[in-house]
Amino acid sequence: MTNISSWAIRRPITTIVLFLLLTLVGIQSFMKLPVNANPRVDFPIVTVSIVQAGAAPAELETQVTRRVEGAISGLAGIRHIQSTIGDGLSTTTVEFQLGIDTARATNDVRQAVSQIRSEMPRDIEEPTIASVDVEGGAILYFAVRAPQMSPVDLSWFVDETIARELLTTKGVQRVQRIGGVSREITVQLDPDQLIAFGINAEDINNQVQAFNTNVPGGRSRLNEKEQSIRAVGGAITAAELAERPISLPNGQWTTLATLGKVTDGEAEPRELSRLDGEPVVGFSVFRAKGSSDTAVEDAVNATIARLVDTYPGVQIDRVLSTVDYTRASYQVAMETLIEGAALTVVVVFLFLRDWRATLIAAVAMPLSILPTFAVMFWFDFTLNSITLLALTLVIGILVDDAIVEVENIDRHLHMGKRPFQASIDAADQIGFAVLAITATIVAVFLPVSFIGGVIGQYFKQFGLTVSVAVLASMLVARLVTPLMAAYILVPKAVKHEDHGAPKSRMGRGYVALLELALRHRLKTCGIGVLVLVGSFLLVPLLPSGFLPSDDRSLSRILIELPPDSTLRDTDSAVQSVTAALREMPEVKSVFASIGRTDDGPDVARASLLVNLVPASERTLSQRQFELGAAGLIARTPNIRFAFQNENAARDISIILVGDEPEKLAIAALAVETGMRGIEGIANVQTTEPLPRTELQIRPRFDEAARLGVSTQSIAAVTRIATTGDTDANSAKFNIGDRQVPIRVMIDRGRRAISIRSACSGCRWQMAACR
Repeated sequence: MTNISSWAIRRPITTIVLFLLLTLVGIQSFMKLPVNANPRVDFPIVTVSIVQAGAAPAELETQVTRRVEGAISGLAGIRHIQSTIGDGLSTTTVEFQLGIDTARATNDVRQAVSQIRSEMPRDIEEPTIASVDVEGGAILYFAVRAPQMSPVDLSWFVDETIARELLTTKGVQRVQRIGGVSREITVQLDPDQLIAFGINAEDINNQVQAFNTNVPGGRSRLNEKEQSIRAVGGAITAAELAERPISLPNGQWTTLATLGKVTDGEAEPRELSRLDGEPVVGFSVFRAKGSSDTAVEDAVNATIARLVDTYPGVQIDRVLSTVDYTRASYQVAMETLIEGAALTVVVVFLFLRDWRATLIAAVAMPLSILPTFAVMFWFDFTLNSITLLALTLVIGILVDDAIVEVENIDRHLHMGKRPFQASIDAADQIGFAVLAITATIVAVFLPVSFIGGVIGQYFKQFGLTVSVAVLASMLVARLVTPLMAAYILVPKAVKHEDHGAPKSRMGRGYVALLELALRHRLKTCGIGVLVLVGSFLLVPLLPSGFLPSDDRSLSRILIELPPDSTLRDTDSAVQSVTAALREMPEVKSVFASIGRTDDGPDVARASLLVNLVPASERTLSQRQFELGAAGLIARTPNIRFAFQNENAARDISIILVGDEPEKLAIAALAVETGMRGIEGIANVQTTEPLPRTELQIRPRFDEAARLGVSTQSIAAVTRIATTGDTDANSAKFNIGDRQVPIRVMIDRGRRAISIRSACSGCRWQMAACR
C-alpha cells in the first residue's frame, strides 16, 4: 500500500485507463439501476386461500382451516401460522424463518396442501397458494369511462384490451379490474315449473353442464387419412340453449325454456368502484419484482396514451400513483447529493485556498461514487430511500482521504521539492494513515449490513453502499490523487515552520479554548459525561416505530359494515363518507373499491384511497388530516373504519391466542377497553366477526333417509338455486374468443319460494349465527 502511489505516478496510463473504465461502467450502471421507494426485501411468507361459496366461518374452521394448519405445521422452519376466516373464505398465512428460500417454502406448502385435498369438501374452489411479495403492491390506479359502452362491455374492454396491452409492457406483472360486472348466461328457473315437473335446480345444472360442451372423442382412419373425432354439444346462441331438452325424473323431457328464462346479460354485481362518488370501472397495475417504479410508470403511461389515441370514445384517467412520492424522493435525494458535493468543494477551497488542490479533491467525489453504482448494480441493489441516504451521508467522507493526501503533498512542496517528487514522498509517507481512516469508517458501517431480523433486510444495502464508496475513495486517494498532484500542482516557495501562536482570530480562539480545557481536566471530562448521560435520558422521549411516518399525500381507509349488509348498503355508506371527505380542502380525489379489499371479496367491506393535494399546498400534514377526517367519518352510522399505512396495515395490532372462543372474545373485549384509555391511541377496534343472521335448513332425517337425500345434497340444491354454481364448476358458453359462464338459478325475484321448492322435504327457520 505504501508503494502503490509511486507506481501510479510513474505509470499514469494504466491508472487513467483503469478509472476511465470504472467511470464508464459506473455511468452505465447508474442508468440501469431501478428507482424504487424501498430496498428489495424477501420475507418467506406464504398464503393459502381457499374459497367455499356460502360457507359459514365455523364450518370453514373445522372442515378446511384446521386441516390446512395441521398439514402445514410439520414443515421445517416455520415461525408463525395465522389464519383468517370469513364468510366463504379461509386464508392461512405461514411465516418461515428468515433465510429460508421463499420458492422452496412455497413449493413445500403447495405439496402439503395437495396431500389433504381429498380430505376437504368437494365444493371448495382450488386452493390458491402464493408467496407474499412485500414490495409488490399496486403502484398505479386508473378509472375508465365510456358513455357509449354498457357496464358489461366496458368491463370486458378493461379485461381484454387494456389488461392485455399493459401485460405486454415491460415491468408489469398484473392488472386487476376494480368494480364493473361480467357477462354471463343466466338461466332463471321458475319454482312453480320445477314443482310441476318434479325436478330441482341441481339436476338442471348438471344436465346443462353435461350437454353444453365440446369433448374430444378420439380419432379414426378414413380413406387412408387420419381424422380426429369431437362431440360438439355447445350451443351457438342463447336461444339455441333455451331449446335444449331437459330429462325429467318420469322419463319424459321438456325444453330448458319451459322451466325458466334464458338471458344473455350481466352477472349479479358483487363489487363497485367510484371516483368522487361517480360510478366508474377502475383497474390497478402491479409491477413485477425487480422492476423500477419510475420505469414501469413511464411505460404504462405511454401504453395508456396509445390506447386513448386508438379508442377515442374511452376516457382513461389516472386516479393516483404511489410512484409520485418515489420520484419526488429520488429527485430530492439527487439534488441533495449534488448540493452536498458542491458545498464540499467550496469548503475545501476555503481551507486550501488553491484551485488546483481543490480540483484534485473535487475529482475524487465522482470517481468514488461512479464505481459504487457499478457495485450496486452487481449486487442487484436499487436506488431507493436507503441507498440514496447512504450516498448522501457519505458524500462528505469521500474527500477525506484526498484532502489528507493533498495537504501532505502541499507540505512537501513547501519544503522545496518538485511536484513529482513531493507527490511520491508525501503519498508513501501517509499511506498507512489513509488506510487507517478508511478501515475505521468501514468497520463502523459494514456491520450494519449483517444485522439480523426484519431490520437487517432493509439496512443490508445501507452498510454495503457506504463501505463500497469509502473503499473506492481510498483507491482514488492512493492512485488518482497523487497522480494528479504530480502533474497539476506547481512548486511552492519554501516555508519555514513557525511554532508560535496562530495569526488568525479563529486559530487564537481555538488555542485559548484548548488551554482552558487542559487547565480544568476534571470539569471538562465531567461535562462530557453529563452530555453523554443526558443524551441517553432523552432516548425514551423520542417516538419509536419500524419506519418513520412520512407524508405521501395518500390515505387508505378500510370501511366495514355489519356482516348481513348488502352491496347497496355498503355503497350508500361509502358515498356518505366520500361526500364528507370531499368537503375537506386537503382532499384532491377519493377512489372507492366497494365489495373488495386486500383481504378478498366481501360486499360488507370497502376500501377508500384518498388522494391529497401536494404537501406544499395544504396546511395540515397527512397525519393531522387523518385525525381530522376520523371525526367526519365517525358521523356515518353503522360502520367501522380504520386508517391504514402504506403497507395496508394498522399502526398497532395485537393478536390474542386461545382454544376457547368464548373466553377469547371476553379477553379481546377487555384488551379493547383497556387500550381505549391509553393516551395517544384512537379508533381501537377488534376484528372479532360480528353475528350474522342466516337461514338454517334442518332436515327431517327419517324423510331424508326414506327419499335418499343427504344433507350435502340439500346444501348443493339450495346453493345452486339461490346463487348458482361456482364459476369453476358451471357450464361455459363459447362466444368468439371467450367463455361466458352459464348460471343456473332460481328467478332472483322469487328467492324465498326457491328454498321451499328446492327442499320441500325439510323444515326451515331463522336463527342467529353465533
